[in-house]
Amino acid sequence: MKLRLFILLSVCVTSVQAQLTPTGNFVKDNYQKFEYKIPMRDGTKLHTAVYVPKDASAAKKYPFLMQRTCYSVAPYGADTYPTQVGPSETLTREKFIFVYQDVRGRWMSEGTWTNMTPTVTDQQPAPVAKGKKKATQPASPMPVDESSDTYDTIEWLLKNVPNNNGRVGQWGISYPGFYTIAGAVAAHPALKASSPQAPVSDFFFDDFHHNGAFIQAYLFTYPVFGVQHPAPTTKDWYLDEFIKTGTSDGFQWQYDLGPLKNVDKYYKDNFYWQETVNHPNYDEFWQKRSIIPHLKNIKHALMTVGGWFDAEDLYGPLNIYKTVEKNNPGTYNTLVMGPFGHGRWSRETGHTLHSNIYFGDSIATFYQRNIEAKFFDHFLKGSGDGKTGLPEAYLFDTGKKEWKTFDKWPQTDSPVKQFFLGADGGLATNRTMSTGSNQYSEFVSDPMKPVPYTEDNTTTLGFTPFNYMSEDQRFASRRPDVLTFQTDVLTEDMTLAGEITAKLKVSTTGTDADWVVKLIDVYPANEPNHAYMPNRNITLGNYQQMVRSEAMRGRFRNSFEKPEPFKPGEITDVNFRLQDVLHTFKKGHRVMIQVQSTWFPLIDRNPQKYVDNIFKADAADFQKATHRVYDNSSIDVQVLK
Repeated sequence: MKLRLFILLSVCVTSVQAQLTPTGNFVKDNYQKFEYKIPMRDGTKLHTAVYVPKDASAAKKYPFLMQRTCYSVAPYGADTYPTQVGPSETLTREKFIFVYQDVRGRWMSEGTWTNMTPTVTDQQPAPVAKGKKKATQPASPMPVDESSDTYDTIEWLLKNVPNNNGRVGQWGISYPGFYTIAGAVAAHPALKASSPQAPVSDFFFDDFHHNGAFIQAYLFTYPVFGVQHPAPTTKDWYLDEFIKTGTSDGFQWQYDLGPLKNVDKYYKDNFYWQETVNHPNYDEFWQKRSIIPHLKNIKHALMTVGGWFDAEDLYGPLNIYKTVEKNNPGTYNTLVMGPFGHGRWSRETGHTLHSNIYFGDSIATFYQRNIEAKFFDHFLKGSGDGKTGLPEAYLFDTGKKEWKTFDKWPQTDSPVKQFFLGADGGLATNRTMSTGSNQYSEFVSDPMKPVPYTEDNTTTLGFTPFNYMSEDQRFASRRPDVLTFQTDVLTEDMTLAGEITAKLKVSTTGTDADWVVKLIDVYPANEPNHAYMPNRNITLGNYQQMVRSEAMRGRFRNSFEKPEPFKPGEITDVNFRLQDVLHTFKKGHRVMIQVQSTWFPLIDRNPQKYVDNIFKADAADFQKATHRVYDNSSIDVQVLK
């Protein structure tokens, strides 16, 4: 398999596949492909592939449905066709004018590549259509960004591709999801529907960092994001930059790498790695690349899509949806969250599994036909009045394994249940604290003996992590450096639905520490295996299914911009948000919380001695520390009424 295709599949940009068309292919039989170099307002030309239905005519016009991507619009050449166009086979067969564009500095487009292009054009005066004429592009000179490139592309398409109905939609998964939501800002009037799916929103909280902790499992992605190509190309220009480990044991390779300063021997000339190293805090470099502050004055319809087990971009869809909802009252804005890993709703697997958990059959097809197609059909071909028949939120309960609908998310009237982390290992919801008791659980955290994030050592050499989001946690709960708290066996179902906040009271003998919190569903001892177990060596009896998890770099507990050390021995508040959950813990199960300080190599190791920049820490800076978690710590989560 070509490495490019491997990467595209890894990030779930699967709508256009770099494959030649087999005989009788539906796309080639029913679409005519065109390639254009579309000029942007600054003169930069972006390579664009357009697939027009062959039956398009003045009497039968079609809307545009567009994806802008940094992962290539291959196959290149007007006579070479992919096996599918559009988000799904359903929409391929329904027919749209499908548009794919390489963004600036990528593949066959001109310009200079930058990660998470800062959004600037929303700060400029909006373009105004005069009289009954079509909207014109904003007057120059103006800065350019993904919003302006989307605007200019739409304007060109409307004028130069015949037999269109004047409506445009866009979608994208992962990084293309970022381009989708960025294109929704200061949008062209013809843009009627956008669906950012697993969208990146802020690289300090998505993908490369979680609450400031570096996602070391992403180390192998840097050649894709940190190497410029000198001119437009169809070649994989970054191949020579990939690290050659010489082993299939990813955990050991990452461990032997030592401190992150040693990565420089591989990525000294990788501009994105150097940017990451030189910006360890949430400074202006990261802040201006966040799309979240710009989600205002959005007038057209949005459907944000995500997966509850997305190891890459779970923060993005939830926070984009909530921010749009808050800032744009009256805008059609819906959220879809399924039982999927990163982008896995884009292709059907038959039996829907994540790790060892089976959720049902043909769930991706249900989404494609009954949710996604309905959304785009309504706004691009139908009345567009917002009466889609879809709910405000279409969410999958990962415990009951069924879809549920909500009129708002999260539910504002849902009570909050507090789970207190008892010093006896209990997890109680009605704990009575005695003032000044300061009972605690403690463990020794040794960065030289870190807790693995997964039992599968081979996955730590992959492009990005995946299965750990629902993986069995028994291997972790048996370690002395992982605190485990659990309820008694539940006597009735309990549905956790909404936001989760960890409110930890901690102390450490060191001056820095990471805090990892995991919410786990403990199965009964007699739980039978299902028929589709991918790993026959696993038994679901007593299985500890991770439901939600998050890391917090303790130095950022008060500010992501201004880190500060811990004072040894001083009880300190560490509060942070885990991403939302919709999970029913069934009667006979238990609720478990695990707390730990290493999670390797998902996140990098904290020296536990405060240094200004962990990316530049020396081996001598890493030290053992004893951490305490006090029994007035709690995990607060909304419960479905």
